[in-house]
Amino acid sequence: MSTNDVDLPEALAELRDAFLETPERDRLQLLLEVSRELPPLPARYADAPERLERVQECQSPVYAFAEVDDAGVVAFHASAPEEAPTTRGFASILAQGLTGLTAQQVLDVPEDYPLQLGLTKVVSLLRLNGMAGMLTRAKRQVREQLAAAEA
Repeated sequence: MSTNDVDLPEALAELRDAFLETPERDRLQLLLEVSRELPPLPARYADAPERLERVQECQSPVYAFAEVDDAGVVAFHASAPEEAPTTRGFASILAQGLTGLTAQQVLDVPEDYPLQLGLTKVVSLLRLNGMAGMLTRAKRQVREQLAAAEA
């Protein structure tokens, strides 16, 4: 069974399908459109940026945090500069796709999800590694919060 056969949560599957259904030559434009949909940071993060973690895999200064509430529901927050629309697009995909999921659903997202978007010919692997870094951090942050809640 390939990772594409894994049941993705609806929002992530819809985003993936939107990219795959878009002609390859237009996928970068779609990513730029998605970049404009990155939700603003909640005030508690905008006013305290040290609560966000720098994503070292990104060339641009990207900061992100996956927050698990008392009901076990995740909200993914990220900031990425306007002048880095590709990276901002990746952050927006994860913010839209991870927010509202249960902690377990986030942990179950395939590690290769960034590669499933069909962007390997229009975006450098280095940039895709940045998105993978955001996803890896989100999962680690979720695991840490679950462990702290159990302690």
